[in-house]
Amino acid sequence: MKENMLFSGESKNIEYKVTVPDKSEKYMKTVVAFANGKGGKIVFGVDDKTLEIVGMNTENIYKTMDAITNAISDACEPAIRPDVALQTVKDKTVIVVEILPGAQRPYYIKSQGMIDGTYVRVSGTTRHVEGYMLKELILEGQNRHFDSEICQNMTVSDSDINELCKSMKETALANTWQDSEKAKIKEVTKNTLISWGVLKESEGGIYPTNAYALLTGRMPQQPTIQCGVFKGTNRAYFVDRREFEGPIQEQMEAAYRYVLEKINMGMTIKGMYRQDVYELPTDSIREIIANAVAHRSYLEQGSIQVALFDDRLEVTSPGMLLNNVTISKMMVGYSKPRNPAIARAFAYMKIIEKWGTGIPRLFEACAEYGLLEPELIDFDGDFRVNMYRKRDTDIKTNTKKVTNTNIKTDTEKVTNTNTKTNTNIKKQKANAETATRILEIMREQPTITVKKIADQMRLSVAGVRYHINKMKKDGLVEHVGPSKKGTWLLHDES
Repeated sequence: MKENMLFSGESKNIEYKVTVPDKSEKYMKTVVAFANGKGGKIVFGVDDKTLEIVGMNTENIYKTMDAITNAISDACEPAIRPDVALQTVKDKTVIVVEILPGAQRPYYIKSQGMIDGTYVRVSGTTRHVEGYMLKELILEGQNRHFDSEICQNMTVSDSDINELCKSMKETALANTWQDSEKAKIKEVTKNTLISWGVLKESEGGIYPTNAYALLTGRMPQQPTIQCGVFKGTNRAYFVDRREFEGPIQEQMEAAYRYVLEKINMGMTIKGMYRQDVYELPTDSIREIIANAVAHRSYLEQGSIQVALFDDRLEVTSPGMLLNNVTISKMMVGYSKPRNPAIARAFAYMKIIEKWGTGIPRLFEACAEYGLLEPELIDFDGDFRVNMYRKRDTDIKTNTKKVTNTNIKTDTEKVTNTNTKTNTNIKKQKANAETATRILEIMREQPTITVKKIADQMRLSVAGVRYHINKMKKDGLVEHVGPSKKGTWLLHDES
């Protein structure tokens, strides 16, 4: 570590001590916290309040180093082997104790026992581990995952398994647009679910795991997704709020639709017809909510929170980043799923793409939309993604000025004002909720009903009718025959 970083102040992986305390427990908490996390360094000989390098007494410094090494080895369980070294700065000598991330978690102070003696590092401070974090450390140390553990006191029948398999394939088909890709979707079987970790074989029987319980909505204390719209840029004033329950994949889709209902929508001209364009890239909205569901800690009882402010969309999921996962690694596509069984199920259902690709695509999409860079925050036991809206929300088209969403008081409804944009939005991504997609579905399935179009596109029936009525008015499409058994005729092609 560079000198200017080592002495620039305490952080998540650096702590200062003026001298070596008589009672080793005063720094042993930090030692186990570093071992339970991403590692770190304790620097003896620096004042943590003033950052003054006071140095250590060099007369018996090697004896002091041996005492630190022995104290750590004796006090911690499993044993921790520190790297203890000297460093001279401004003619002062300090002792730098480096603790590497441990593989046999949880590490704890032996005299206090595992429950009372386990500590973690959170936002630059050492804290006693919370119950759910301790369970996660135990699983991680044994290379196990909560979602793949058998769900206690739950049974599963063959009909239950078949129902989930059928539902998952239907979701995969609904999330796949091209017929050629739909043909490649394979059946989900009991053995498939076992290989993913959604079911588990044990003592000759088949048992549901926590992933199964979460995917079917049968988890004891099934987690929820909380959504809300706020006036301004903080949480002082609620405008609207919703909470979604049920299977986690259905919660995710409901939260996604909620956001689409609340953000602004503009319009552009593409070919012979108009196309609706949301102010934020919709694929990215869906992906960050899906990632929150797939990668959150289900040992923590908190809810995923999806909050829309005047300046940003904020998605917060319970659980810090896993060890060896950093924001810089995520930026280049690194991924280590906390819930691999759920991640595999989501990938099959086309809810998430390949692991690790979501964050790079998020940054690319926001750049294409001309938005500020998204923000990734690992803090206080949670992980948050901020996607920023455009600051200048008044958009002019020709001589008409359309303002941003009119937000009223907490007890009033939100009035979403559609904003019209001109043709300079052509570079923005086409999305699944546009007239283009409706026409493509009609072209592929001429006898499809409005309700089935809405189901495929994850839109309301009223929303689909709105687009169809516009296209009928423009002479792009007509419907021949009864509403449920008729045929769509398209006039958008020469």
